[in-house]
Amino acid sequence: QVQVVESGGDVVQAGGSLRLSCTSSKSTQAMGWFRQAPGKPREGVACISSSGKSTYYSDSVKGRFTVSRDDAQYALYLQMNNLKPDDTATYYCAAAAVHRYCTAVAGTGDLKPDFDYWGQGTQVTVSS
Repeated sequence: QVQVVESGGDVVQAGGSLRLSCTSSKSTQAMGWFRQAPGKPREGVACISSSGKSTYYSDSVKGRFTVSRDDAQYALYLQMNNLKPDDTATYYCAAAAVHRYCTAVAGTGDLKPDFDYWGQGTQVTVSS
């Protein structure tokens, strides 16, 4: 079983930046970041292919967030700039065991493939 752990969540003022990190216990394929705010459905925020050459961003974060990975460290990152109060949520890291690529599930706000490994989440709070 692969263990996935997120870190880096914090309280930040609107307009500020945060960098989330995720480490896995072994090599994985496509990886993604999701978030969920209270009373709202889970949203696929960003994902990256196993090679790192292909990325996807939801419209709500495009141009502000950057996803990257360091396979030597079994790590995934999410650089978040120009944060807004609407970005407040618990952020989850997920990893795929087999699938190399990821993208959005049309019309749902979710990502595919069905990720196999999930972290416990890290809280991001953006104050206005």
